[in-house]
Amino acid sequence: MESPAEALVRMLRAASASVATAESLTGGLLAARLTAVPGSSVVYAGGVVSYQTHIKVEVLGVPQDVVDTYGVVSAECARAMADGARRLLGTAYALSTTGVAGPDRQEDKPVGTVYVGLAGPGGTRVVALDLAGDRLQIQVATVDAAVAALLDAVSPAGQPAEDSGLG
Repeated sequence: MESPAEALVRMLRAASASVATAESLTGGLLAARLTAVPGSSVVYAGGVVSYQTHIKVEVLGVPQDVVDTYGVVSAECARAMADGARRLLGTAYALSTTGVAGPDRQEDKPVGTVYVGLAGPGGTRVVALDLAGDRLQIQVATVDAAVAALLDAVSPAGQPAEDSGLG
């Protein structure tokens, strides 16, 4: 059975589309999930692990006023990170992850507060998540949600994303 990441790579290839990542709380796990798929180099351009705030600002171009006003654990930051990765790596799509994996609160936001950004040809949207579990469980669930969000965005209308098309 095809995994969601395999389906995503297949669909991106079929669409001749590419993807980049900008990760914070997932620390490279999203990139690892995508690059674990054989042939993913055709669609995965690369990514930035922007664990520290100044990397989000200086490399991804997250506006300092977004950080000052909303914080790095925010929909606004996730949106700016995804837009920045898409621009920086010149891809059709970009995914971003930011949030609180734990064990402590960050910016007065509870553990499990997560935002996934998805930038693409049709604009940028953010998925807000309220996750439970330990640090690794939150990171893995965030990666699952990011893959699912992009899979949904590139899935042909009327065809379930999990359909391999092999009949």
